[in-house]
Amino acid sequence: MRLFGRKKRRLVRLLVVEDEPLVAFDTEHVLTDAEFEVVATVDRVSKAVALIEGDEAIDLVLADVRLADGSGLDVARAARDRSIPVLFLTGTLPPEADGLAEGVLMKPYGPRELLGAIAAVEEKQAGKAPSRLPSGFRLFAGA
Repeated sequence: MRLFGRKKRRLVRLLVVEDEPLVAFDTEHVLTDAEFEVVATVDRVSKAVALIEGDEAIDLVLADVRLADGSGLDVARAARDRSIPVLFLTGTLPPEADGLAEGVLMKPYGPRELLGAIAAVEEKQAGKAPSRLPSGFRLFAGA
């Protein structure tokens, strides 16, 4: 059910890339409760890149940087090549991540911070300055 006056989302179809099962489950749960469509939740760079390079419509990639089979930076590079924005959800952020994503939400984070970070990315994508940034979240200037 939609409330009157609620703006239409631009970022609806999300890809979650997380190799920690509990974090992946929690993230997916928060997103579906908030009426986002989770295209897929994957735990490997190769699976994420295959989805990004495939025919699936993806509005935003939520990616951990450290993954069991490689780096979320590679996921972000693939997404950038397809003009899909990326939000890193991570506990460690290498310096080169800045130019590859819209921003980063540092772990641990709660549902409010996750949804606030997505809203800030959406505002940035729409050319607006985000009204407020959740704690643990930082927008990148270069993306």
